[in-house]
Amino acid sequence: METRELRYFVAVAEELHFGRAAQRLAMAQPPLSRAIQQLERRLGVVLLHRTARTVTLTEAGSVLLLEARAALDAVEAAERRTRRAAAESPGVVLATKAGASSELLSKLLDAYAAEPGAVAVEVMLCGPGEQERLLRDGRADVALLQRPFDTTSGLDTEDLHTEQQVVVLPAGHPLANRPHMSIAEVTTLTDLPLPRWPRRGGGYPDGLGPQVRDHTQLFQLIALGRACAVVPESLRTHLRDDHATVPVPDAPTVTTVIAWPPHSRSKAVADLVRTATRL
Repeated sequence: METRELRYFVAVAEELHFGRAAQRLAMAQPPLSRAIQQLERRLGVVLLHRTARTVTLTEAGSVLLLEARAALDAVEAAERRTRRAAAESPGVVLATKAGASSELLSKLLDAYAAEPGAVAVEVMLCGPGEQERLLRDGRADVALLQRPFDTTSGLDTEDLHTEQQVVVLPAGHPLANRPHMSIAEVTTLTDLPLPRWPRRGGGYPDGLGPQVRDHTQLFQLIALGRACAVVPESLRTHLRDDHATVPVPDAPTVTTVIAWPPHSRSKAVADLVRTATRL
């Protein structure tokens, strides 16, 4: 299959409308329809059910949509990494979630800068879940991820730090002086619903909690008495006097890892990983 055909198919599968897909691809509809038909003949499967009014994916089409997205992401990542490797001033792009692991990141950057042969490190601060995507699509060379929030399958990783989680409450809340709370108790705080973070594909899950995009917004809502949140205990450094924290012993532990593509041959990435694990 050609990448051109995969792009055509992804556009149709996402729009579920040949006319809109053709507009998105800046092409006429008839050649787009012929290209999809040719792809179906070559694969020997039906990818789309078509009627006069609707277009829907078959089971085979749903599988190809997932695989095509991954294949196109891999092609784009290869292009980005190749161009960066040819740059006159080589450097490393490190992606990390804004506000997370800030003390660890600061120590890492200082220690690496002191290494002989260190190159410039560009830090990309991301929203929740974005650093994994930046690493996989080639816009970043290395990333600080947090399990279980981020997926590390298909990446090489080294564990750096594991910590417990705490619930953040408004200061003065009746439960703020508790020695600890359970996850079950946190989820039943109807006056302080848990926040809703955006899904990977966009949109928010259903629920009563407020929609949030970053920790600054989240912590302000908590201070106003509109929400609570279970977060890694290292985020205590970002809290103000109008917040209180209570340990949640049965919440999953959070492990910060440094991750990079398994096929990376960058000496700078290897040196940065080595520095991180030594720290």
